[in-house]
Amino acid sequence: MAKGKSGGGHYRSAISGRYVTSAHGKRSPSTTVHEASGKSGSTGGAYRSAISGRFVTSAHGKRSPNTTTHEK
Repeated sequence: MAKGKSGGGHYRSAISGRYVTSAHGKRSPSTTVHEASGKSGSTGGAYRSAISGRFVTSAHGKRSPNTTTHEK
């Protein structure tokens, strides 16, 4: 799981979808997602939990917009 590992990458807010500083990302692990550096593959529009880092169903993603991110 990429979340919590040190190294390259950026943090993105699950609430606003914007990039946030590393300090904010580490301070708010339940509402931010750590994105790994480098080329990433397409997930086909899936939702991912900001808390666990796991993929969740579309229904759960739509019900919980503050703790999930929609990957395109």
